[in-house]
Amino acid sequence: MPDSNRPPLVLLVEDNHADAELMAEAFAEAAPLVRLECAVDGEAALARLRGEGEHAGTTLPALVLLDLNLPRKHGKSVLADMRTDARLRHLPVLVLTTSPAEHDVRECYLAGANAYLTKPVGYLPILDMVRAITGFWLTLAVLPKEAR
Repeated sequence: MPDSNRPPLVLLVEDNHADAELMAEAFAEAAPLVRLECAVDGEAALARLRGEGEHAGTTLPALVLLDLNLPRKHGKSVLADMRTDARLRHLPVLVLTTSPAEHDVRECYLAGANAYLTKPVGYLPILDMVRAITGFWLTLAVLPKEAR
């Protein structure tokens, strides 16, 4: 369970502004104490996670929601880089994408994704998904100390 002294942080890696806004609205409604940050491409996500540049001294998120089709660095490459980085490999990563392709599902799980979710259509299904994600990953699941 997360550290009760500070709200959990979720990093959303999403290049589609409309999708990111819907997710932000859903988090604000379903989990108002969760801090949501957004990275708009794979390189920005890795810089944020590694604490590079303007992100120096930032804390790691408790959870990463990762789109696959990202500019600058594909989501699968971001996942692979995270799983080979000793400081990041413990972080739970949920792939959140429009692709239901079996090869994408398989490759993501083989690369170390903790879950593979297809993006729901419409606000209410997104809200339900956010409630399920935060209920399980930020309330029930016991995460490594570094992710709390």
